Amino acid sequence: MGRSHAGRNRGDYGEVMGMENPSEPQGTALTPDEWRGKEIFFRNFHTKFTYSWDTGVAIGHFLEALKAGKIVGRSCSGCNRVLVPPRMFCELCFRPTDDWIDVLDTGVVNTFSISYVNNDASRREQPLFVAVINIDGASPGMGFLHLLGEVDAEQIHVGMKVRAKWKPAHERTGAITDISYFKPSEEL
Repeated sequence: MGRSHAGRNRGDYGEVMGMENPSEPQGTALTPDEWRGKEIFFRNFHTKFTYSWDTGVAIGHFLEALKAGKIVGRSCSGCNRVLVPPRMFCELCFRPTDDWIDVLDTGVVNTFSISYVNNDASRREQPLFVAVINIDGASPGMGFLHLLGEVDAEQIHVGMKVRAKWKPAHERTGAITDISYFKPSEEL
């Protein structure tokens, strides 16, 4: 944006900018009249950004398994753990993981939150129940963040046994949302 400084002397320029040394200008402040008078023009344009994201070997296989209705992890013989979500390298012993392991679609609530706020910070009428689920068959503390459903707020507690509620097979896309939510499962 170019503009003339005609009609302004150095004293005015320094005062407008709030600079102590007006001999080193860093820009020109706009006055309210200049904004309202449309001396300044704006150009609006919309940009479309497209991108691809490579899930990698571990998460790619994990997502394909979800599409098939199962949860998988990776075993590490170095520290005898089963990692869920899977990783190709163990973050504890710094070695490649060994094999794919099928784990159960059940687990235990590790921690939870009852949210009355949407992603856009707007208020919710009905609460959203979010929990970290430790997956059965994985090592302690291994699991992921997901939603709880078919439950009342008063029923939710740390240690609550849950089971995945899967979307119908024809609706699955290979995403974490192929599990609609986890629901209480007291028969476990």
